[in-house]
Amino acid sequence: MTTADKQEKSRQAGSFGAAADAYERGRPPYPPEAVDWLVPGHARTVVDLGAGTGKLTRALRAPGREVIAVEPSAGMREKFAQVLPDVRVVEGTAESVPLADDGADTLVCAQAWHWVDPERAVPEAARVLRPGGRLSLVWNSRDTSAPWVAKLDRILRDCAAAPTRDRQVDRVGAPFGPVERRDFRWSHPMTTDEIMDMVASRSYVITLRPAAREELLARVRALLDAERPAAMPYLTECYRTQLGA
Repeated sequence: MTTADKQEKSRQAGSFGAAADAYERGRPPYPPEAVDWLVPGHARTVVDLGAGTGKLTRALRAPGREVIAVEPSAGMREKFAQVLPDVRVVEGTAESVPLADDGADTLVCAQAWHWVDPERAVPEAARVLRPGGRLSLVWNSRDTSAPWVAKLDRILRDCAAAPTRDRQVDRVGAPFGPVERRDFRWSHPMTTDEIMDMVASRSYVITLRPAAREELLARVRALLDAERPAAMPYLTECYRTQLGA
């Protein structure tokens, strides 16, 4: 990756706080069956790394379980506190988690591992987890097998420089064991306005120049007005690995 690419990646990664409201309105939740696969039922302390506005956090809560959210963006933490006032949220990154050693059973990172530096984030995750603890990574991706979603993705690629699709899962490695993967297909009911918010909350859209962003959003609105979708089909891509396995 060139220096310019690294700078652009950093700029996009730090952009989400400016669109926290759109993120909360437009981003989907996570299917319960995926969460059950990512987090073992016996987990009593779970860390939601890069928690955003708490989209995954809501599904992680369970009786007898403590969930701690870690989020670098002040704007996202502010929105998180409004939505989930009873959940602890702290400032931190994957490379610097402000939690004690050996304190968590599971660390889950949703929609964010592709932003991190694995050389620093992997040992930090191992430090926070108890022996035998689990690191889980998850992404919700639009299912482009639906023709109208494929059209939407073409518009986004035409108008904006999307970030790398490298999940960096292959860079987890020791001291973690083999990485397992499972995908879940599902559909999330969404209004046109919610889909517009989903698009507006993408880092590569947030960081566009105003005129280019307005052009992109106008093209998306025209597509949605023509297609009139009532739901967004998703593919939830899940990975899990155990410390010391």
